Amino acid sequence: MEFASLDLNSNYTYADYLKWNFKERVELIKGKLFKMSPAPNRLHQDHSGYLFNALYDYLKGNKCKVYSAPFDVRLPGKTKEDKDIVTVLQPDICVICDQAKLDYKGCLGAPDIVVEILSPGNNVTELRNKYDVYEQAGVTEYWVVSPQDKTFLVYTLVDNKYQPSRLMVAGDVVNSSVLKGFSIDLANLFESVN
Repeated sequence: MEFASLDLNSNYTYADYLKWNFKERVELIKGKLFKMSPAPNRLHQDHSGYLFNALYDYLKGNKCKVYSAPFDVRLPGKTKEDKDIVTVLQPDICVICDQAKLDYKGCLGAPDIVVEILSPGNNVTELRNKYDVYEQAGVTEYWVVSPQDKTFLVYTLVDNKYQPSRLMVAGDVVNSSVLKGFSIDLANLFESVN
C-alpha cells in the first residue's frame, strides 16, 4: 500500500497502522493520520542526542527507561486492543517508569516524560494536537524544545491539567518533578550544540 492511497479524512486504528509498510513515517492522533516531517535536521538530532544521553546516564540502574524515536507510544482508548487504539505517537524521547507499560511493540500507556523537539514544519502538530493527547493520557511532564529559538518549556500535569513553566533559555536549569535530582543546564544544551 502506498501512503498516497490512504484517505487522510478517514479514521484509522493501531491495527491499520500495523499493516502499513511504506517509507513515510506517520503518527495517529485520535484516529487521524499525520505524516511526520522528513528526517530531522542535524540541529534537531544534536539536541535529541544530548538530552537522550543525559537521561540515559542519569537512569542507569533505575527502574525508569528512556527511549528515542522511532518508538511507538500507544495511548489506549476504551480498550488496549489494537483495533481500539486510535493514537500512536513517536515522541523524540520518552521516559517510562512503569515497566508494565513496556512490551515488544513499544509503550502501551502514558510515558512519565515526553520530549518533543520542534522542527520547521511540525510545530502545529506538536503544540496543538500532541499537547491535548498527552494531557488527556496523563503524561506527567511534556518537554518542548525549540532548537531554532533556543527555548525550553516544561508542561507539568497538575490535577489533570498542564501547568506551563516559564519559557526557559540558556542560563536556566531545567529540573524534573518526575526524576528527582535530574537537571539540565540549558547553557550546556544550547551553547554546546551548534
